[in-house]
Amino acid sequence: MSAEIPLLGGTANRGRVHRVGDTVRRPLRPTAPAVHALLRHLEDVGFDGAPRVLGVDAEGREVLTYIPGEAVTAPAPPWGLTDAALASVGRLLRRFHDAAAGFDPAPHDWSSPASAPFDEGGIAHNDPNLDNVVFRGDRAVALIDFDLAAPGAPVWDVAGTARFWAPLRDPADTDDVRAGRELDRLRVLVDAYDLDDDGRARLAAAALGHHAWMSALVGDGARTGVPGFAEYWTPQTRARSERARAWLERRAGAITAALA
Repeated sequence: MSAEIPLLGGTANRGRVHRVGDTVRRPLRPTAPAVHALLRHLEDVGFDGAPRVLGVDAEGREVLTYIPGEAVTAPAPPWGLTDAALASVGRLLRRFHDAAAGFDPAPHDWSSPASAPFDEGGIAHNDPNLDNVVFRGDRAVALIDFDLAAPGAPVWDVAGTARFWAPLRDPADTDDVRAGRELDRLRVLVDAYDLDDDGRARLAAAALGHHAWMSALVGDGARTGVPGFAEYWTPQTRARSERARAWLERRAGAITAALA
């Protein structure tokens, strides 16, 4: 077998994801059957922006196809923070939701469905962070790491993407060229996705809900010993999360107005 090359990025699986030739080997989670059913559906409908499932290796790891390209890992390269890159993320996310629209999640067990009232109406990737999007030629071409995929409304996923990419948080916690441009970049993402009027009206609430959902997931994982989460969920991270929550509450009206 080819040499194993560690792949950077991620929190829960940090140091546990490897490239082997043209494949990726990842820890097998209890929700893998559900995620694999989704990935096989995406393959069946011709969506090329997600890995293909190849099986399980001798060490009990899931085996997926390797998608060539580059993710935006820290320190973020300048091309990954441009409005053009952001717009391409919006278009990719829309293609994913359109491709997943015919998938029935009901027969499967999922890890963490979106919070009500955003827990119906589709399938959400749920973790479209910068290092979970593959780029080629400065354009987003694929989503990876579907571990947290679960039933969720499209606007929930758009809001989660905006939290990471705009980013929707206190500008004091953004130390790159995006600081102070949160609402401008939100509009770039939403327009590229072509979010409908109802979604635009609900996005501020979805962003606050997604923030609370993700914070609870990581906090619970840290307390129960999920690899990577305890190391990540420091007092400084918790304080930053609280500032983001307060900012989202304070700026909810401005978020909605920016999308009108």
